[in-house]
Amino acid sequence: MTTRERTWFKSSHSDGQEHSTCVEVALDTGATAVRDSKAPGAGHLTVPHTAWSALLSSLR
Repeated sequence: MTTRERTWFKSSHSDGQEHSTCVEVALDTGATAVRDSKAPGAGHLTVPHTAWSALLSSLR
């Protein structure tokens, strides 16, 4: 991913509570960045869109 500012969003299934356990996702060309919503400054994991899609499909 580039060093530009990312737009992070939470799942539509998130309960919206401040202390909920949730991840945030930012999409970019060819990659998905994932971070802990409770510790956004702790870093993030970047994976190819295909890997992120495969993970989500396996969880459904």
